[in-house]
Amino acid sequence: MRTTVGIIGAGPAGLLLARLLHNAGIDSVVLESRDRAYVEQRQRAGILEQGTVDVLRAAGAGERMDREGLRHDGIELRFDRRRHRVDFPELTGGRSVMVYAQTEVCKDLIALQLKEGGPLLFDAEALAVEGAETGSPRVRFRHEGREDVLECEYVVGCDGFWGVARQAIPAELTRTFERTYPFGWLGILADVPPSHDELVYARHDRGFALLSMRSPSVSRLYLQVPEGTDAQEWSDAAIWDELERRFETADDWRLERGPITQKSVTPMRSYVHEPMRHGRLFLAGDAAHIVPPTGAKGLNLAVGDVVTFARALSYEKETGSAERLDAYSETCLRRVWQAERFSYDMTTLLHPAPDATAFEDRLQLARLERIAASRAAETDLAEGYTGFPFG
Repeated sequence: MRTTVGIIGAGPAGLLLARLLHNAGIDSVVLESRDRAYVEQRQRAGILEQGTVDVLRAAGAGERMDREGLRHDGIELRFDRRRHRVDFPELTGGRSVMVYAQTEVCKDLIALQLKEGGPLLFDAEALAVEGAETGSPRVRFRHEGREDVLECEYVVGCDGFWGVARQAIPAELTRTFERTYPFGWLGILADVPPSHDELVYARHDRGFALLSMRSPSVSRLYLQVPEGTDAQEWSDAAIWDELERRFETADDWRLERGPITQKSVTPMRSYVHEPMRHGRLFLAGDAAHIVPPTGAKGLNLAVGDVVTFARALSYEKETGSAERLDAYSETCLRRVWQAERFSYDMTTLLHPAPDATAFEDRLQLARLERIAASRAAETDLAEGYTGFPFG
């Protein structure tokens, strides 16, 4: 099998890249180790930055998102029983975000790829990337019980942190940067309408809490818990009780309860792999970087990566110049590190550390008070949350 771009992974990054390349007249093949049902049910991010929304629309993948997604023009910060709303359009010149789950993005892109795009192979496990330093890299993969080879001009690894793409870059050529956090998020899905029409980020002495949603009838909520917590240790009643404590305000706001349909614990970490390119192998998304979910940046960073690659390859096909492909890693990493910085700032702003001193607790409150009182500080948060420009 032969193609121009071999794409490993059919998450939102790989699927969007295939769509962008198709629209640019460049052929590709997507290899996905899981089956279609798994990809379309895999729960991940749900906040799309303004730039991501614009890219999906331009790619022809925004119709259902615009019909069913929930545009949000701000978030609410809660601390010391107070409420402060951050107005995105006012602070950013009109930008907003969209609540639209990753599962739905994948469904839309899969349908488009199967209808109009190149081959999309499910249950196709990539085994290795070979010849990345040559002009003809290839991907060895297993599909339908036999091994095969995908010969390419370029390979893009959108196969996540545990995928094979990053392993093809020699260790002596790489640098990694990592931070793990001593807490995680206990997340729940509940069949109850959201108790607020925008996301609520609450800093409480007992720990952080987040009120989010998947739809007008399904709530998504999170609690900061110690690292290594087992979600099953928490009863449904205990979860709701703790959420009520952490979201408490001085007014008459109330948290609505409902049946919990899913609960799990997400660890918190930051990770960056440099470089994001080796020869004709390019890394995108979680294969190259991970952010804590506080800043809602994971999926959006992956979109930025594949947009950068698609533009660079289109430029090379049009002009014969590989200048933008050569700059891929540097271009992406500028945006990645800004997102890492923003996600770290949001995480340390809102999560009391287990060993925090009284001085550090008061500093957190002072930082939140500064955001509430200063348009400049508030604008910095709004600009970071709604997204950094694509390179």
